[in-house]
Amino acid sequence: MNKNKTIFTILFFALVYIPTILTAQHDVLRVKKTTDFTVNGKGTAANWEQAEWNMITPRDSKTLLQHDWSIPSNKMNSLTEQYKTSFKVLYSDKGVYCLYKCEDSTITATLKGDYLNLYDEDVVEAFFWPDTTLPIYFEYELSPLNYELPILIVNNKGKAMGWKPWQYEGDKKTIHAISKTDVSSTNKRFTWYAEFFVPYSLLGTLGNIPPQKGTQWRANFYRIDYDHTPVYSSWQLTRRSYHDPERFGILQFD
Repeated sequence: MNKNKTIFTILFFALVYIPTILTAQHDVLRVKKTTDFTVNGKGTAANWEQAEWNMITPRDSKTLLQHDWSIPSNKMNSLTEQYKTSFKVLYSDKGVYCLYKCEDSTITATLKGDYLNLYDEDVVEAFFWPDTTLPIYFEYELSPLNYELPILIVNNKGKAMGWKPWQYEGDKKTIHAISKTDVSSTNKRFTWYAEFFVPYSLLGTLGNIPPQKGTQWRANFYRIDYDHTPVYSSWQLTRRSYHDPERFGILQFD
């Protein structure tokens, strides 16, 4: 093989195969479009029937998992007791809907107020990064007591800072609700549901808003459970922090 042909082969591989390899490490979640519906915290709207459940996987201290606020390794849960967590996503002309299904045996939640450190107790979280040309994404947290933490994150090469939404009222407000099933008499477990709606008007002018058919966002979905010691779970595996946008998955709007 002559030198020019070798160079051409290398360039061809770089242009065609490397992007495919890099993209393949991110799972793709296809999000179906829906009409707007009422959020009741139970996920009983017929609209949810068109969306599939996606798993959120518990991680142990060897593979990840600490939040931005470090937890000593000797306090990380060994994950001998795990609960199933799954979620669904839909989108409409006005915003994005999320539904979480969380198996549990104890609700660890005492904070009664919005904008508190909800991540210090049981919580579900969703991160949306609509425009990857900007180091800015939206974080939403909801506790089992139905308190929320909506913040815009500026992430400068791993250094993240959150900002509260301004004039958070009217059509900028999220809609959210929580429900809980009865405790099972056999295994003492129950399920709590978290359902919320994030309007595009809250996300401002981040880019790629509102999404159209074929639009892609980067995103990730999380749960933290504090029954004994913290168990951190995620849809896409991040590294030492949930704030790891390079590891976010892909939302493909259909």
